[in-house]
Amino acid sequence: MGNNILPNLIVITGPTATGKSALGVQLAKQIDGEIVSADSMQVYKYMDIGTAKPTNEERENIPHHLIDFVHPSEDYSVARYIRDASDCINEIIKRGKQPILVGGSGLYIDSLLSGRSFSARGDAGLRQELEEEYENTGGEVMLKKLGSFDPKTADKLHANDKKRIIRALETYLITGKTISQHDAETKAKPPRYNALKYALTFLDREKLYERIDRRVDDMISLGLVDEVISLLKMGISNKCTSMQAIGYKELTAVLTCGTDIETALEKIKMESRRYAKRQLTWLRRDDDVKWIVWEDEPDFEEFMDCRAVRERLAMTGKSK
Repeated sequence: MGNNILPNLIVITGPTATGKSALGVQLAKQIDGEIVSADSMQVYKYMDIGTAKPTNEERENIPHHLIDFVHPSEDYSVARYIRDASDCINEIIKRGKQPILVGGSGLYIDSLLSGRSFSARGDAGLRQELEEEYENTGGEVMLKKLGSFDPKTADKLHANDKKRIIRALETYLITGKTISQHDAETKAKPPRYNALKYALTFLDREKLYERIDRRVDDMISLGLVDEVISLLKMGISNKCTSMQAIGYKELTAVLTCGTDIETALEKIKMESRRYAKRQLTWLRRDDDVKWIVWEDEPDFEEFMDCRAVRERLAMTGKSK
């Protein structure tokens, strides 16, 4: 598939609260498409409000995949996502439909499109040992240990970057290859899909931030606190990856540690704005992204009427 001249995957991405889900549905209706989620938190069951999962009504009978299928007690990895998403996209293509990848998890999207493999990584027992060693000896010692065989990676990391230091050590100890070598080899692989990528944003950054703040308020009104209470009653630990999501982490602290609710809400808004900023930074590195810049509100009709969009969508041969 990677040798196709035409794009066989359409991607709609961008920071949170820019209208990705709604645009994906409108596009799917036009080109006989199906949505494949690229959101690292919407995979989890029982976590609907805080992850901004599209409701059944919002999906408008368009099939949505890779949403709501992982128990929140599980750790869902990039490696697993690549396998699940590849199988899903290939099946959609076999059925003659157009897959549309929709979401804001940049690492998931880039890893899927690039052909990158994470199968060589991952040993829970070893990772736990390395985490304990990090806690006992400190980041400086662990970074020095990494630098003894992978100075290139060590030079890029800070001693406080526990997750990446441990990942680099784990990769070397499992494979005998440095993470630098592993990444170089996987980046040399041909892309998995020919992708037509659109990223949504707002002309005025403050407009984006206003929408993010409003979305947080809406989530509270819809019952996000009750959703977190339900997860805690299910026995979902605050150490689970799912509970580290923005909104869930802060409200868990309110419910278990007595943190002030108003302070928590402001922190949720602040962390959401910071996340959006990181998403934009990630996307601006990609020269292949075509930017769709909203002025005031998302204008899906304007997107569909854009000459460049119409021409490219016509190339898929699926436009109605």
